[in-house]
Amino acid sequence: MFKKILIANRGEIACRVIKTARKMGIATVAVYSEADREARHVELADESVLLGPAPSRESYLVADKIIAAAKATGAQAIHPGYGFLSENEDFARRCEEEGIVFIGPKHYSIAAMGDKIASKKLANEAQVSTIPGHNEPILSPEEAVQIAQRIGYPVMIKASAGGGGKGLRVAYNDKECFEGFSSCRNEARNSFGDDRVFMEKYVQEPRHIEIQVLGDAHGNVVYLHERECSIQRRHQKVIEEAPSPFISDATRKAMGEQAVALAKAVKYQSAGTVEFVVGKDQDFYFLEMNTRLQVEHPVTECITGLDLVEQMIRVAAGEKLAFGQADIPKQGWAIECRINAEDPFRNFLPSTGRLVRYQPPQANLEQGSVTLRGAAYEGGAFGGVRVDTGVYEGGEIPMFYDSMIAKLIVHGMDRNDAIAKMRAALNAFVIRGISSNIPFQAALLAHPKFVSGAFNTGFIAEHYPQGFRAEDVPHDDPLFLVALAAFVRRKARERAAGISGQLPGHEVAHLDDLVIVVLGREGQNTHHAVKVTGFDAAAGRAVVQVGERRYDIQSPTKLGDILMTGTCNGQPFSAQVERGPSKSPLALRVSHNGTQIDAMALLPRAAELHKLMPYKAPPDLSKFLLSPMPGLLVDVAVTPGQKVLAGEKLAVIEAMKMENILVATQDGVVKDVLAAKGASLSVDQPIVAFE
Repeated sequence: MFKKILIANRGEIACRVIKTARKMGIATVAVYSEADREARHVELADESVLLGPAPSRESYLVADKIIAAAKATGAQAIHPGYGFLSENEDFARRCEEEGIVFIGPKHYSIAAMGDKIASKKLANEAQVSTIPGHNEPILSPEEAVQIAQRIGYPVMIKASAGGGGKGLRVAYNDKECFEGFSSCRNEARNSFGDDRVFMEKYVQEPRHIEIQVLGDAHGNVVYLHERECSIQRRHQKVIEEAPSPFISDATRKAMGEQAVALAKAVKYQSAGTVEFVVGKDQDFYFLEMNTRLQVEHPVTECITGLDLVEQMIRVAAGEKLAFGQADIPKQGWAIECRINAEDPFRNFLPSTGRLVRYQPPQANLEQGSVTLRGAAYEGGAFGGVRVDTGVYEGGEIPMFYDSMIAKLIVHGMDRNDAIAKMRAALNAFVIRGISSNIPFQAALLAHPKFVSGAFNTGFIAEHYPQGFRAEDVPHDDPLFLVALAAFVRRKARERAAGISGQLPGHEVAHLDDLVIVVLGREGQNTHHAVKVTGFDAAAGRAVVQVGERRYDIQSPTKLGDILMTGTCNGQPFSAQVERGPSKSPLALRVSHNGTQIDAMALLPRAAELHKLMPYKAPPDLSKFLLSPMPGLLVDVAVTPGQKVLAGEKLAVIEAMKMENILVATQDGVVKDVLAAKGASLSVDQPIVAFE
């Protein structure tokens, strides 16, 4: 077994590999860029080596620097994680030539499966079901349109070396095909250095289901069941689960056997994933094989009890698999939510900056722990919550890399149990300083179609066609949030009443009757008369009456803590309550199950007077193009005096490896350009002014 390995990655996956290596008694070496000097993976590793500047092309993608770091530190092997060089055949070959073990498949397997065109041909030879399409590189947008017309729309345009949703477009007509081909090729060239593009038929109402495989150097290959990855936004996975609520045991077996056949055809050694698109009749077609560890591997670990990183290390060290196909369990249900640094209410634009508060939900397993065989079933109960992360409170989410903050994983007895655990865990996940997609995840988990399992890859586009809005998160009991605001207000008054030295006759009084004013848009507020009785400071308990609804709330949470836990009418809950970030400095912001309100707790007379307050409209910024996110201004496409039409490109901002094109919302004339190309922009910074 290895004594020391280097992790050629960053973020949560680097931390994940370090934890398994530590459990196995293996020393670790972290590599980092200048932007990651204080990153969590650097702190966790036994040693660390600086690679270079922040951009990944000057640090994490430079094979020479990584191999030199391995040699300098005496690392015997390199684990590439996912992304960066994990599926780079040249890097895997270089490692072998330099006498360093690559903890992953052999370079010839990466070459065969990493190229989507070649992999499809090999899949056909291995008798794996494939989708009709054009498997040769397409040279021009004109040729792309001709091929699409021959295949029949809709078609999927894919970069041969693509991944993670980059270099992929779906076209429904000639115009979309022409434009999509050019964008796809440009993204592929910039992200992967390979601009080859191919095309295939797009299966409508598809499900994205993948099979986890594991092979060793002795010819043994097994499949570790499937993962359901159909909840996607713009081809990026949002929620993954194992097993799938859709396929039958017979389909699972057939897909697994085809995945194993493909892996054996390329002499696959390590963990890998064979992705399939599955139609409504459970007919399935090969999409691609990812020759690396997947982001969503924890859900497979939960239901099988296997540590996939450990298995990768053991296989790379030459060990045989210690189990066969019949030995692999499938216990319970696991769900993973990707917690990303993005603002769902601003069209999911990246949100970078410092994590002012970062408190993952408390887990039954140790936070961020590795799921070992059997360890997920403590005391006969299924393991609860796991958080895989590469960040910490006070740390920074840089603009140079992907937007992932953490992976939140739950394991339940069945799917309903797992959904309930995930909703509770999302309620208890505190993130401040940047925006996150937690409200969106909460909305998805509560959606009837998701709960029933009746969804496909078009689920998000179908149900959120105009993007995501606050009203898209319905709460089954919105008055519960009102009751929490009243409870916290009463608790604060109790503390204020205990302050010594109050002026006689003017002490803080306890009044049972309050009005909770929920602040709405443009001054459209709603008033709720509440009565708070039976307050017990020692027990942290009170009864809140909101109209006809009674809420018996008990909570030990201290004032000032964002996370509020306790019971309501005997049922446990987690919510978030804080003062400060709301529409008024006097208001409380209450969040639960993805729903958020800003509420003021006032005495009845104060509430009457508050109704008389005039509404102060925000300043009119319609004549400015504002930066919707922090990022790098890579292009300004207009000049002063230029006439622009609605839909015309104005500027391009780069953030988290993605280019975001800003377009005109209406016709107008440019008055001034306020930010220069190459500028680092903050949120809402003016870029262009219009006349």
